[in-house]
Amino acid sequence: MGTIKTTASGTTDPRGARPAVDTSGPAASPSGTAGRSAGILARGQTVLHMEANAILDARGRLGDNFIEAVETIIACRGRVCVTGVGKAGLIGAKIQATLASTGTLSYSLHPVEALHGDLGMIHADDVVLALSKSGGSELVELLPRLRQLGCRIILLTAAPDSPAARQADVVLDIGRSEEACPLGLAPSSSTTAMLALGDALALTVMELKDIRPEQYARYHPGGALGRYLMKAGEIMRTGADCPTVSEEATLGTCYEVMLAAPRRAGAAMVVDAAGHLVGIVTHGDFFRLFTRGQAGAGRQVASVMTRNPKCVRVDERVMAALQLMRQHAIDELPVVDAEGNLAGMIDIQDLLARGFSLFDNR
Repeated sequence: MGTIKTTASGTTDPRGARPAVDTSGPAASPSGTAGRSAGILARGQTVLHMEANAILDARGRLGDNFIEAVETIIACRGRVCVTGVGKAGLIGAKIQATLASTGTLSYSLHPVEALHGDLGMIHADDVVLALSKSGGSELVELLPRLRQLGCRIILLTAAPDSPAARQADVVLDIGRSEEACPLGLAPSSSTTAMLALGDALALTVMELKDIRPEQYARYHPGGALGRYLMKAGEIMRTGADCPTVSEEATLGTCYEVMLAAPRRAGAAMVVDAAGHLVGIVTHGDFFRLFTRGQAGAGRQVASVMTRNPKCVRVDERVMAALQLMRQHAIDELPVVDAEGNLAGMIDIQDLLARGFSLFDNR
């Protein structure tokens, strides 16, 4: 497996592993300021190179154990319990969140709290995903008890021969890459490798479970992601909020139906006897007819409606509807089912109220 080379100007610290950065006070001259800036950039680049190397090292260690870990999670009849102490525990919390958001039932458990009563949360059908760089933390006391419960245990560690590793069914070795911390102490390269390996587990499981965008959307109903995945049927107006008339209706009746809508409606949908969408009449249509003196109340809707209007299906994404409305400068868009029957209507005001942007090009 390849290694990313790191180079930087300046002196080298006694261990020879990384360039030293001048952390003295502000320089008195422009050249001194430039040197300090160069040192700061060099340190940042070195950290990123070292952490990237840690991921490459972890990738090179993937083998049958990784396959067994993935299959163990897929076969899990309960939930995945993610546990770890300190920085490893924080990384575990992120991995647990990724598992949960990609279709794998999971929860976090602090090892110390588990030893003081929270073991009651764990079921024999659960799979335990434990994280410990040294393999010698509080997990050493916890893991035997989890084995007694009947749980399968997967361990992410840099110490595959550690006491914790001896209690695990599957050990995933993250390697012993040097920490990117200037002192070589603060978890950095190791936690990066743990997080990347956790993502590899979660997303491989997600792919094998064949999680579709629609399923993913159910786990992300809020924010920009939820909006991006939302379907037209989730936001459309229906019933009285979607004014609907027949082809035989008069303009007078059509206008009354629009005014009677509980929520302001800028258009009425026109359907045939079978309920198929055949046209639309908008406030703009009424305004043009009035200005031309052609808006007789007894005139039939069919003579003035826009036939075969632009529309979307209930299972299409709202983003597709928004792009269509923006492209054709329309404020109301009919929604139909697979047979072309009217299902509802999307109003531009509803999209704006839900946080959609007219300038979103995704």
